[in-house]
Amino acid sequence: MRSRKSGSPSRGERPKMREKEGADIMKIKRLCMFCDVEPTSCNGRGSCKVECGITSICAHDDEVCVAVWRKKDDNVTFDTVCHNPADKLYGLVLEDYNNSKCEMKERQGMGSSFFICSCSEDECNRDIIFNSYVDSQVAVILVSLVPLLVMAILVISSFYCYRVYLQRKANARRKKGGPPDFSDARAIMVDDEGSDSSSTHANNLNHNTELLPIELDVQVGKGRFAEVYKAKLKQGSTVSDEQGFETVAVKIFSCEDYASWKNEKDIFSDADLRHENVLHFLTAEERKIQRQYWLITAYQPRGNLQEYLIHHIVSWHELWLLGGSLAGGLAHLHSHHSPYGRYKVPIAHRDIKSSNILVKSDLTCCLCDFGLALRLDNSLSVDELANSGQVGTARYMAPEVLESRINLENIESFKQADVYSMALVLWEIISRCSAIGEVKEYEPPFGNLREHPCVESMKDSVLRDRGRPEIPNSWINHTGIQVVCSSIEDCWDHDPEARLTAQCVAERFDEMEYLDKLSDCSDSEEKILEEIIVVDEK
Repeated sequence: MRSRKSGSPSRGERPKMREKEGADIMKIKRLCMFCDVEPTSCNGRGSCKVECGITSICAHDDEVCVAVWRKKDDNVTFDTVCHNPADKLYGLVLEDYNNSKCEMKERQGMGSSFFICSCSEDECNRDIIFNSYVDSQVAVILVSLVPLLVMAILVISSFYCYRVYLQRKANARRKKGGPPDFSDARAIMVDDEGSDSSSTHANNLNHNTELLPIELDVQVGKGRFAEVYKAKLKQGSTVSDEQGFETVAVKIFSCEDYASWKNEKDIFSDADLRHENVLHFLTAEERKIQRQYWLITAYQPRGNLQEYLIHHIVSWHELWLLGGSLAGGLAHLHSHHSPYGRYKVPIAHRDIKSSNILVKSDLTCCLCDFGLALRLDNSLSVDELANSGQVGTARYMAPEVLESRINLENIESFKQADVYSMALVLWEIISRCSAIGEVKEYEPPFGNLREHPCVESMKDSVLRDRGRPEIPNSWINHTGIQVVCSSIEDCWDHDPEARLTAQCVAERFDEMEYLDKLSDCSDSEEKILEEIIVVDEK
């Protein structure tokens, strides 16, 4: 049915045909590209020219030009023929054959990617158009999205009107001499980890128009870019520790450190950053009168992890809590999805160290200090990544960061550097755990170096000597600590590609929960035994 007719003349035979037809010259038959299956470079998008070198006059008056594009595995072919639309071709009925252009339509169930077009002008199956199919699909998608778009506009409008209502209500109270209404601020400060609220956006409390009434208390920390204060946020007219204030932390940047403040504010402003193991962000403010920039966050009275380890020896249970939450927080930063399954931009912290990790009241960790953090957006160019520079704290820098040879072609490289730093922090926690036996005074990783070693000193130790903090044999007598030590060694491997991911480390901690329960049981048994001994002595 579709094979070339034995008498089908080529272009060169057309003069002879015209001579034979004589009076029928006005009824000349269709002229079409006519090739059997031939390979093509056409990718099935936009417009293509068939790579057929033969033009033929169709055998019958009612035949039209047809082109078939197929892709099976890596084989892509074009097939151009004359065909009578009254007959089926490949079991299909031709559609739209009265067109002057050959516009492709996809046909399903042909065992491969199969497009076909037909047209009724001379050689019209030479130029093939795929756009009509794509346009129709785009149109369908757009139409299906219209209801969602309308709904989103309604939700946003409702939320905006509600916020305007609250703002006007607060302004009215102020004009009447009443106290400012910070009920909305109080709602944001509730650490509801299950909420998928956008309230973490910078300064949603006051739309950047009013500064919160904050009273600074004492300085609790100082970094290279900012000072951190414990502070009180006034919420009512009565001065009461119980009802009138909320304790918060205020990180204060000078004008000279505006860039660090802005970077940290922008990182915190991503609602998908919110996680139980990431410091809870409240708002950011520009204090123009003081020429300062503030970040206001939840306050963690136990301080940072380094301070906590200096003053406390931890049990296996506490190690399990601290280490697992540290890995969980970093895994969340590195993840491409929020806990609610929505896509998020992964973030590299780039300054993981024990002093940049806070200890919460439940003895879990939360990550803080995002002044050097980097959003790993796929749109970033290699040059933009290179301009981010060699950053971090030298003691915790991965070998490739010390050597300025991080692979900028792969954003995973930045995550791998974070994992190396996390391994050093896990080593710090184990070094202060009672489950290892004799516990020495706190010492940072590479404690044999000076207090703040420079990059060159760390290069000698980490690159030249391939040194790592010591893991004594006595540490691996405990089954759980043995697993953690094995993970640490995998995480600080000299080859970044060989390191575990933070998610893998977090899963290992989760799998050790049974060991933690066994530890609780053994502790209870020891207490019972001690009580029995005391009774017997009496």
